Amino acid sequence: MLPANFPAVTTRDHGVELVGRVLDAVRVDPGRSMYDYLPVPWVTDGTPRPMPADALARLTFPSGRPLPPSLRAWLAHDTSLLERHGWFTDDGALSPRPLDRFVAEEMSEAWAEDFAVLAPRFPECFLLPGGSDSRRVLAVGEPDSAGEHPVLALDFDDLPFLGLMYPGLDVYLAHTAGLVELPGPGYTALTADSVYGRRMTEHAAQLFDGKAFVQYPF
Repeated sequence: MLPANFPAVTTRDHGVELVGRVLDAVRVDPGRSMYDYLPVPWVTDGTPRPMPADALARLTFPSGRPLPPSLRAWLAHDTSLLERHGWFTDDGALSPRPLDRFVAEEMSEAWAEDFAVLAPRFPECFLLPGGSDSRRVLAVGEPDSAGEHPVLALDFDDLPFLGLMYPGLDVYLAHTAGLVELPGPGYTALTADSVYGRRMTEHAAQLFDGKAFVQYPF
């Protein structure tokens, strides 16, 4: 949530510029929680810990893929949020999990085998804060036209569900900060958005054969 009296953003965009606006909002009170329902500070102890420029310049995903612009911009400001959610090894390398292991460790070991069929599409998954019974997952693969990787919702409330929630970390951060509104209810609402729908459609074609989500049985 935005702090009181922070000016509204009227221009909606992508990538580094959008993350820059998020950072402007976070700097007002970096120690405040990202959510009303979860105590998740944007920045640990309110003091940003930027990744050194030389380390950030060398950093890639284990697959060799480059970091998306949004992630590079965020890490240049602070590493503490992602460190708290298990993104790094002890030596500072990125530490993703394939989807089936992510499910086993974050949701239910019993469902890991069922998600194994999807794991080749999602070999590098990272936990993001948000949700209560659900999880937010940055899924690294083919980037969209903005160079970003999608953020998925993983939900077990009814039948296990995996679907597109944001087209990238940039929009995830901006929505969480109160700078972007969803056009309607539901995890996949941004597929109908006039600004972000195109990027959501790109990911849908790549990951779910044109659909916005998959639900058990896969």
